[in-house]
Amino acid sequence: MNWNKAIRQLHRWLSIIFTMTVIANFAAMAVGTPPAFVVYSPLPPLFLLLFSGLYMFALPYFTGRREQASAAT
Repeated sequence: MNWNKAIRQLHRWLSIIFTMTVIANFAAMAVGTPPAFVVYSPLPPLFLLLFSGLYMFALPYFTGRREQASAAT
């Protein structure tokens, strides 16, 4: 399996999980003071989204250089 495709798919699923945890957070806050694990539950998917997003952002710059280097040789 292609790593780029797997990371894009992971990023999509993480965004769904992140959205659901944020919605759950707002719903819990509407009811009352939520426990700490509900308040901080969006953070793990957010950090994973950060790393996968940075990877996908930098990918065109590194693949472009690799293609130019292979074309020069």
